[in-house]
Amino acid sequence: MKSEVYFTDLVSRGKDDSKIKKLERLFEAANLDNIFQKDKLTAVKLHFGEEGNDSYINPVFVRVLVDKVIQNGAKPFLTDTNTLYYGSRHNTVDHLKTAIKHGFDYSVGGAPLVIADGLCGDNWVSVEVNLKHFKEVKIAGDIEKSDSMLVLSHFKGHGMSGFGGAIKNLAMGCAAAPGKLEQHECAKPFINTQCTVCGSCVDSCPVSAILLQEDTAEINYDLCIACNNCLETCPDSCIELDWEAMEPFMEKMSEYAHGAVKNKPKQVAYINFLLNITPDCDCVSWSDRPFVPDIGILVSKDPVAIDEASYDLVNQQSGLKNSLLLHNHDPGEDKFRGLWEMVDGKLLLEYAQKIGMGSRDYELLKI
Repeated sequence: MKSEVYFTDLVSRGKDDSKIKKLERLFEAANLDNIFQKDKLTAVKLHFGEEGNDSYINPVFVRVLVDKVIQNGAKPFLTDTNTLYYGSRHNTVDHLKTAIKHGFDYSVGGAPLVIADGLCGDNWVSVEVNLKHFKEVKIAGDIEKSDSMLVLSHFKGHGMSGFGGAIKNLAMGCAAAPGKLEQHECAKPFINTQCTVCGSCVDSCPVSAILLQEDTAEINYDLCIACNNCLETCPDSCIELDWEAMEPFMEKMSEYAHGAVKNKPKQVAYINFLLNITPDCDCVSWSDRPFVPDIGILVSKDPVAIDEASYDLVNQQSGLKNSLLLHNHDPGEDKFRGLWEMVDGKLLLEYAQKIGMGSRDYELLKI
């Protein structure tokens, strides 16, 4: 049976056809009222954006959806988890400051801000999954304890999983720091033979896992937390990822996503925003130009179906010139492989379907 995915484009020719009104109609068409019921604590899971990034979901859109949840009598809170890497969201104090700076304060978002894994990422609950890579996963305590969840995802590219959408938002976004480390464990960076011994990686490593030798830098993998700070700061591209490790990495993400919603059967809804479709995750401290035009907004109760539909809609577009997209510009060609040719994001969808998270077979219903 095909999963239903509701879609609206962005054509607006009046106040009754604004993006705000379209969001309201999507919410109603997908019958999300059945999920967000009276007095239920509802986690509105989103990404507040790293400081310097500006492609995260518009807080005005978040407010519309929060108001719809409140109308049902539910009790929403805006939430995310602290990051493994050391940036502007590594602890709750910095994370809240960044969220408020980006417009997610109570007066705009309409709901309290809660960083779900605690002050330093140590508030988590073990959820049994019994899958290929993990028997249990470490889900942020306040997300696990919530009654229902509305998952709002900015759909975009990603250098390690090909794309980022609902599944990644659940996987990394709902895991506490130790869970993020478990997912990244198989994807630690390595230093190639071109190392110029400049020392930038040493300075950027938050756990002092890199030492300079006479002719190269050396990573102590017992200390490495796979935050990949060094990958981003190396000025000579001397640090790389093991691309063969990306498939198990995506499988591990799928298993964590499964754990994030396991104890909320029929209590989770997903909205993907296909706007500002950039090459990178909103975790980076910049926003590159989009590689395809804005497309629309999707709603579903199936995370696999909504990501599959989003992936397909992006690939139906013509790629934008002068973007990071170097090939696969024609409609129908895989734009994400045009960005990150070493990563096949379809593997994430295949494995998520295999472990029962949802179906890649969907029906797109235009609203």
